[in-house]
Amino acid sequence: MTETNSSHSGKKLVRIDISSDTVCPFCFVGKKNLDKAIASSKDKYNFEIKWHPYQLVPDAPKEGTDKREFYRSKFGSRSVQMEARMLEVFRGVGLVYSLNGLTGNTIDSHRLIYFSGEQGLDKQHDLVEELFLGYFTQGKYIGDQNFLLEAAAKVGIEGAEEFLKNPNNGLKEVEDELKTHSRNISSVPHYVINGTLTINGAQPSEAFLKAFQLAAN
Repeated sequence: MTETNSSHSGKKLVRIDISSDTVCPFCFVGKKNLDKAIASSKDKYNFEIKWHPYQLVPDAPKEGTDKREFYRSKFGSRSVQMEARMLEVFRGVGLVYSLNGLTGNTIDSHRLIYFSGEQGLDKQHDLVEELFLGYFTQGKYIGDQNFLLEAAAKVGIEGAEEFLKNPNNGLKEVEDELKTHSRNISSVPHYVINGTLTINGAQPSEAFLKAFQLAAN
């Protein structure tokens, strides 16, 4: 997924910095559209993708709350229409959206994403996929360390259990990024391409393709 040998291949490097929260459904849809654009552009560009933390609900409880109850308390009667809309949006990228399970604080998932990036940005990208899949389609709880460790094992991250066991591991790094990289962002997903070009929201693949072209020229 992430390659930096542009000078050897003759391809231009496209760097993508993504700010995202692991409980943001449009972040998952955006990733699916981005991955599709990347897959169709590999003959032109090399890609380097880095994920940065964002928290939609920083004070969400660590123990978790029922997803449907959370959305009902936050959005009232609109939550029913929102669920129907998300089912439709997810169907558009070949996924079945589920509101089963719990939602809650995402800080541990961001700590793990940071840790995975230390072992390679390709592993980080793959981990984000597993976290999204589990949370949005399988009813897994993003604050459950067993689920986080399952996802880490699937993508070959070493030492995840020992790392997550100490709640301070990676915390400073995540908090620093929340204060710096994500400070001026008001919504996610948020993409910065080659340090200059900004894209917001779950854009279609075509929008990413245009952005790659602009950023690489």
